[in-house]
Amino acid sequence: MRARLSIVLGLVAGIAAAALVFGGIFILTPEPVGLPSPPPQVPETIVPAPSPLASSTPIASGTTVPSGSAAPSGSVAPSGSVAPSGSAASDGATGLFHIGEPAPALVVPQVGGGTINLENLKGKPVWVNFWATWCPPCVDEFPLMNGFAIRYAKDDLVVLAIDFKEDEGTVATFAEGLNTTFPLGLDKDGAVADRWKAAAVLPVHFWIDRDGIVRDGAAGGIGPDIMVRGLQSILPGVDVSP
Repeated sequence: MRARLSIVLGLVAGIAAAALVFGGIFILTPEPVGLPSPPPQVPETIVPAPSPLASSTPIASGTTVPSGSAAPSGSVAPSGSVAPSGSAASDGATGLFHIGEPAPALVVPQVGGGTINLENLKGKPVWVNFWATWCPPCVDEFPLMNGFAIRYAKDDLVVLAIDFKEDEGTVATFAEGLNTTFPLGLDKDGAVADRWKAAAVLPVHFWIDRDGIVRDGAAGGIGPDIMVRGLQSILPGVDVSP
């Protein structure tokens, strides 16, 4: 009986000792260090590319043509910067065309003899055009100008075409081929065109009222609509049509 009790006590003591050993090992073992968590994923935001919008291409302030269509082309003179083609004068271009200012002096030899002097035309509405025979838009404009000159002669309109740096024979032959009815002047050295700021691009137009004040202007190849606008500025009360 005593022998069995001793065996049981020995087993209990062994189990207790084993429990103490394993408990100590568990307490002394360090906790594993975990790897850092990856940062939260931010959903990617896809921004759609802007779609092309229909737009207009400015030719000059107040005048536009649809994108992709060709504006009338002016002809560049031998030197100088290029002004906008087919552009009519606006508030931003008054300095270029002398809008609201007395017209600069203009005295040149006339094709066929005599002299053209703008000062002598005070009291009449005057349309001054700087041009050259080598300028394609000038060729296109001459028949239109001829028609306006004939129709509004009864309203005292005077149209003057001042050729840029060409000889009289070349200009006379050109004018005869187009049955030109208005006076043609010769700016042989380009000094007059420089004074009028018209040497950079041809053709250039100026509309001058009866008091000698410039009321409108345009540069580059223009059509009858801009011609009508210019004439209306110097023919008040007259029904001007293309």
